[in-house]
Amino acid sequence: MLSSLISRASRTAAAVALGTLLSHAAFADEATIRKTLPERLPNLPPIDEVTKTPIPGLYEVRIGTEILYSDESGNHVLQGHLIDTKTRTSLTEARINKLTAIEFNQLPLKDAIVWKNGTGARKIAVFADPNCGYCKKFEQDLQKIKNVTVYTFLLPVLGGDSPQKSENIWCAKDQAKTWLSWMLENKTPPRYMGTCSTPIERNLELSRKYRINGTPAIIFTDGTRIPGAIDAERLEKQLVASAAATKPGLTTTPPATSN
Repeated sequence: MLSSLISRASRTAAAVALGTLLSHAAFADEATIRKTLPERLPNLPPIDEVTKTPIPGLYEVRIGTEILYSDESGNHVLQGHLIDTKTRTSLTEARINKLTAIEFNQLPLKDAIVWKNGTGARKIAVFADPNCGYCKKFEQDLQKIKNVTVYTFLLPVLGGDSPQKSENIWCAKDQAKTWLSWMLENKTPPRYMGTCSTPIERNLELSRKYRINGTPAIIFTDGTRIPGAIDAERLEKQLVASAAATKPGLTTTPPATSN
């Protein structure tokens, strides 16, 4: 009995000791990486966080919302996507999405064009360029969704006359009608000849802050973001999932224009 207790206590002590050693080793590796990388890469911005990855000996180095990978000694650095081959997903992309997650109630909705179908009870935000073909396709699919309010942030990133079109749409007497007429019916927005203040520069800055690099970019009330257009079926499923995940009272919205 006594020998059994001693044996069990020994195993517990060994496990604790091993855990302590591993923890100290991890801290030592982090300290080494934090010291070595800035010394060898003088232009490297300050390191915010160093964490272990699922791969032994490989560490994630976070600089703001940028992700690098380093060995435990800081001798080698990798930049790119870390792929989980079992799930065929990018661990890097998942991490960046978490770092750049957008709280829906923090979006400056006053800077968006607003329209709704039905009750408008469900809500999404979309960053869109008026000359984006995928945005037009997505806008068509949006018309099939019931009881949704859509907040469109004009994001003229494609060049050409995208900035002018965005300004004409925003400055129109009926923003939502002008936007939908262009996106759904290809009716060119009338050129605005007066003086009008637009949120376009703020939208561009917002896109840089959240690393929105293309259009459309879709934001749901639970913070889920999807880059690129999706069809009506997938959109409906994500709206249901986001509504289930969103706590009551999370979002606040200004009055919307009925479609």
